[in-house]
Amino acid sequence: MDTVAVKLTGPEDMMPHYGTEDSAGADLRACVDSPVTLAPGERKLIPTGLRMAIPSGYEGQVRPRSGLAVKKGLTVLNTPGTIDADYRGDVMVILINLGREDVVIERGERIAQLIIAPVTRADFQFTDNLEDTARGSGGFGSTGVK
Repeated sequence: MDTVAVKLTGPEDMMPHYGTEDSAGADLRACVDSPVTLAPGERKLIPTGLRMAIPSGYEGQVRPRSGLAVKKGLTVLNTPGTIDADYRGDVMVILINLGREDVVIERGERIAQLIIAPVTRADFQFTDNLEDTARGSGGFGSTGVK
């Protein structure tokens, strides 16, 4: 799979773009008419100006950009956000400001990255018993931190 059909609902410069030849994620841009301010702790849905047809058997993963996270405390709230292959609506990004200062999002600013990845669908089967493992039901740090 090399092609994802993209319909622009905003300007042409909103097309996803890989920053380098070996970038795993294509940049998604903010398609806003005027600057959007996120106060500390605030979250907003930011449009990208895109709709797409992801091929069956794949998904789009919307992930944060590391530079925005480290410099501004801005991240994707439901990371990774999933774009299903049968979704044809507007691609939006849920951003949250985890920093201590207001963050202003400008039109065309790179706000997230999109990864196209294969999907494995499981056949879920009911059972009364599960095979034991050494870990058992331990979770949430039960294996330690070092």
